[in-house]
Amino acid sequence: VFPEMALALWKNLLQTTKKRILQQRRLSLYNGAHGYDEELIKKKLQQFSGGSINLSKEEDGIAILTLNNPKLMNAFTGTMMVELEERVTELENWKDGKGLIIHGAGNTFCSGSDLNAVKELSNSQDGMYMCMFMQNTLTRLMRLPLISVALVQGKAFGGGAELTTACDFRLMTPGSEIRFVHKHMGLVPGWGGGARLVRIVGGGAALQLLGAAERLEPERALRLRLSERTLLAAEQPAALRETRHWLRPYTDGPAAVIRAAKRVVAAGRELPLEAALRTEKDIFGTLWGGPANLQALARRPKHK
Repeated sequence: VFPEMALALWKNLLQTTKKRILQQRRLSLYNGAHGYDEELIKKKLQQFSGGSINLSKEEDGIAILTLNNPKLMNAFTGTMMVELEERVTELENWKDGKGLIIHGAGNTFCSGSDLNAVKELSNSQDGMYMCMFMQNTLTRLMRLPLISVALVQGKAFGGGAELTTACDFRLMTPGSEIRFVHKHMGLVPGWGGGARLVRIVGGGAALQLLGAAERLEPERALRLRLSERTLLAAEQPAALRETRHWLRPYTDGPAAVIRAAKRVVAAGRELPLEAALRTEKDIFGTLWGGPANLQALARRPKHK
């Protein structure tokens, strides 16, 4: 009787909790109250075309997101910004996903914003709208229930460096570099990369990296815990294979359990302690008495 009761309870909890977690994850940072009109900024951004954001969802639950504008070192055009938001929506709706690898075409990561678009959007209002749009998108990317890895090859500059901080992990190839070059453009990060960088490396190191626009090579990135590993391979497709191999242990197992683990960590990372604890309890409730839990109980694994 117990497993049947537990299953019924689990199903009810699952529906309400999933709905609540999904609403939290998709909650926009900015809305009409901030003078922000998402459809308007999308129309403006779409005037600046070029490149694409490609997404491939594999059967093993790992998705590959490719920044594809190699002529401009994968710089973000306006249409690429809009496409990134569309791909994030697609990943939010992917129920079987467990992992995500973000990389750039042509053996480099991303050189930030396409300067042609930046010049055209140079009035402060349009710049603020673009900033809000990219903060929304990268925050949703960070909150995806997928364990995410940025595969950094070549250069990750400016907005490209900011994008790496929206992933859970970063792996770097030999000779690659991450650089927050905003100072040289008379700017600071605007896509949320500054706030995320502080949470990854601490305030002192973040101030050094932003204040001096320092070049971060793999060895120093490892010391700062910005990077998890320096890969052996420098070029595609070997670097991508190596990244998949590194990610596999973290995505091995039932999707519901992997996704729940990421949600618990995301809550702990972002929310005040009491709210994080309540969210953890809710997520735990979606798994307790669920298929993976009941199968594990049936196997009765012995603790060694």
